[in-house]
Amino acid sequence: MPSTPTKTIDHEALRVKYRAERDKRLREDGNEQYIEPTGRFAHFLDDPYVERVEREPLRDEVTVAIIGGGFAGLVTGARLKEAGVEDVRIIEGGGDVGGAWYWNRYPGAMCDTAAMIYLPLLEETGHMPSMKYTKAPEIYGQAKRIATTFGLYDNALFSTEVTNLEWEATSSRWVIHTNRGDEIRARFVTMGTGPLHRPKLPGIPGIETFAGHSFHTSRWDYDYTGGSYEGDPLVNLADKKVGIIGTGATGIQCIPQLAKDSQELYVFQRTPSSIDVRNNVPIDPDEFAALGEGWQQKWLTNFATLQTGGFADEDLVKDGWTDIAKRIRDKIMAKMGEPGLVFSADTIQEAFGESDDEKMEEIRARVDTIVKDPATAEALKPWYRQLCKRPCFHDEYLQAYNEPSAHLVDTDGKGVERIDETGVWVNGVHYELDCLIFASGFEVGTDYARRSGFETIGRDGITLSKRWDDGMQSLHGIHVHGFPNMFVVGLSQGANLISNITHNHVESGRTIATMIAHALEVGADEIECTDEAEQKWMAALDNNMGAFLGNLDCTPGYYNNEGKPMGKREKLNSAGYPGGPVAYFTYIDGWRNAGDFKGVEFRANGAVVSGG
Repeated sequence: MPSTPTKTIDHEALRVKYRAERDKRLREDGNEQYIEPTGRFAHFLDDPYVERVEREPLRDEVTVAIIGGGFAGLVTGARLKEAGVEDVRIIEGGGDVGGAWYWNRYPGAMCDTAAMIYLPLLEETGHMPSMKYTKAPEIYGQAKRIATTFGLYDNALFSTEVTNLEWEATSSRWVIHTNRGDEIRARFVTMGTGPLHRPKLPGIPGIETFAGHSFHTSRWDYDYTGGSYEGDPLVNLADKKVGIIGTGATGIQCIPQLAKDSQELYVFQRTPSSIDVRNNVPIDPDEFAALGEGWQQKWLTNFATLQTGGFADEDLVKDGWTDIAKRIRDKIMAKMGEPGLVFSADTIQEAFGESDDEKMEEIRARVDTIVKDPATAEALKPWYRQLCKRPCFHDEYLQAYNEPSAHLVDTDGKGVERIDETGVWVNGVHYELDCLIFASGFEVGTDYARRSGFETIGRDGITLSKRWDDGMQSLHGIHVHGFPNMFVVGLSQGANLISNITHNHVESGRTIATMIAHALEVGADEIECTDEAEQKWMAALDNNMGAFLGNLDCTPGYYNNEGKPMGKREKLNSAGYPGGPVAYFTYIDGWRNAGDFKGVEFRANGAVVSGG
């Protein structure tokens, strides 16, 4: 990592600058600024990778239906198989497993969390990552490897979207309807639909009028661009003027290749991302072989501990996520040594602010050392705290603006003005384009049924959307009272470890598999958390809903409700365990292994046979 800058930092001046930059970007419409791909954009939801094969509708029953074939569904399915539950079916809208890594095949796609901790079940599948940060084809390959290793392909349904999920009290079964005419009954249902599978578009005036070629990055059109996501050049763009809207994690990964291969590339930027060094290196086979049994769990715990401000003897991952956390921790320790200091929450806030200011000064200084044009360099500097938006790590993005073909069109926080038949307008200037690419991401923060694509109807006809109308309600982030035998596999109201999403899934999968195996062992036909347990959990979360990010004058983004004030609903939807991710992982491990499943009832014919 770069050394700490020696110049004196005016922390208050930075606060003023950050607030001014935030204010430029505040919008009344928040999440409503994005639109669903409908009408002429409806094909953005189609699967361009696998042709749908017609089949007869199914009328059958399974023990466990897993909705979603991404890592959330895969690790849950793997843990179920390990627990002896064989009758498992994945139902996935895409043509294969992989979730976001099935859809994301844009050039340069990769993960910004280290592969040794991000790729789940490495020990179980016997896979050694090729690099510290692996590219999308290898991540997708690990998803397929998990499915193969644990026999999850055997009973799976692909190119199949759930349209309705309803609890049938008389049989204690979930009835699942799909767009293929299926009616599947399941004793248990797990939902790992996640937020990163349904693309969204910016609601820019005139977006539907563009007459050139357009596509969303999650449905990259290689027929038009040429090349492949394995890295082949985008040869068909050599005579094309290309525009791209979006400079988040996706944009920064595909822009370097576009800059090399396009005749002209126009990058329309509302807010620059924070770009730290990646320093990608190959994994050493000898070092990997010497790790020993149980190494991945050790690495997961080490990363989560350091990244959330805890203490460990060593940093096993050594990346940008742990760097900022260690800085904050060390700053707190230094302040605790100051004579007469009374340690308080203000001490933590002050240490965080000072450490973050140092880090962001380094990141801004790095832009100047790489980007040759001073005006472009200035526009690429992020003026906010690093964790206001998802931090990005890349070693080719900033360099892309040194390509003669690459043009940064900075909108000074306003965004694109409008789109017409031939191009894009920004600040009264028209940019003529042959192709317009939307790197605008996926649905985050919208209604659950809209994101998942279907409604879930629990006991007494109550829908999950209605139940969560004022915000998510759960026990452990997994159970929802009134929705027996249904398990949510996600982040919120659990560990909420956003820096390594799959770690959340691995622990949830273990917990769910333990409960379902126990239900089958004791002959229970229903598993449901009690209303009392759910309310106690929500009361505990309430103590953690004033998360510091909401008070840091953050620039708008999906981390902070697009800059709109976070009410109770938004806070509930993003709440995490008060003690933090490591404390949650420790808690839930003890809870599932205790055997009494406190707060959850296992019922047979209406009578409680276990738990409670």
